[in-house]
Amino acid sequence: MKKLLKYHETYLLIIIVLLSIVITTKNANFFTAENMFDLLKSNSFVGIMAIGVLLVLISGGIDISFAAIATVSEYIMAVTIIRIGGSVLSAIAIAVLIGTLLGFLNGYLIYKFRIPPIIATIATMNIYYGSLMVITGGKWIYSLPDWFRSFAEIRLLTFLNSNGNPYGLSVITVIWFLVIIVAVVILRFTILGRSIYALGGNRNSAVRVGFNVFLTETFVYSFLGFMAGLAGVVQALLVQAVAPNSIVGKELDVIAAVVLGGASLSGGKGSVPGAILGVALLAILKNGMTMMAVPAVWYEFFVGAVILVSIGFSSYQDKKKSNNTAIIDVKEQESLC
Repeated sequence: MKKLLKYHETYLLIIIVLLSIVITTKNANFFTAENMFDLLKSNSFVGIMAIGVLLVLISGGIDISFAAIATVSEYIMAVTIIRIGGSVLSAIAIAVLIGTLLGFLNGYLIYKFRIPPIIATIATMNIYYGSLMVITGGKWIYSLPDWFRSFAEIRLLTFLNSNGNPYGLSVITVIWFLVIIVAVVILRFTILGRSIYALGGNRNSAVRVGFNVFLTETFVYSFLGFMAGLAGVVQALLVQAVAPNSIVGKELDVIAAVVLGGASLSGGKGSVPGAILGVALLAILKNGMTMMAVPAVWYEFFVGAVILVSIGFSSYQDKKKSNNTAIIDVKEQESLC
């Protein structure tokens, strides 16, 4: 138990459990299988992008352009499948290819010209989004192919509620689960994953050890671009329409979820379970407020409060750990003397 209490994710899980209990006491419909499956499906879009943002933050970078990348990828994908047809796999391939290329461009600019990541990605965000708006004129797309629309209704597990309506495990949720597995494998079982943590921990040390900084830095931004392209497809599947302005603006929600999950803005720290719990906490908070009939204007306030408390506690734990380490070092030096 003492080991578990050392992890930020443990406290986040406790908050989620307590919040769920409070919401359930106010509305028994919250903690039902149907609502849980619906939460997983509707938040897959944010969850997929959160996994991409996690790798960038661990590496010591930050990206503000991923929502714009998702928008551009989604729009190009939609126009292409409407004009020449295709399948869900080809739609995903188109979106992730565009997203990966735009993400790689971010990483290349940051590495090659040593532009601060936040400045570089704010600039590319405006370029990507501005170009799309100029070319498309802000036109919405509604006439998506029938095969694309029907794919969103596929369930791997199907149940019936009391009214006889079907619900269950959506294929969209499964896509998110696959992304989670890929991220865990990369971060925990590959040299690339170690290089991502090393780069975020200390760039100079990572270079001295022999990690390929160019490969690592361009990979994390390309990976986020890939995730943004995939998230764009998921967004189109969820809402069955493509709007140039529907995704841009969600950057802070995604970054907040990842930071809430324990990732550090200074790099070198973060985990996939933490990112998932961060997404879950914000999703439960938003859904719970709706079920408790709390005005939507309070959502931003509660999100800010939760983030402050969570990050403040995490910082306190790190400071306490650092102080303990310093005391041990002093005692060891005194014993040597």
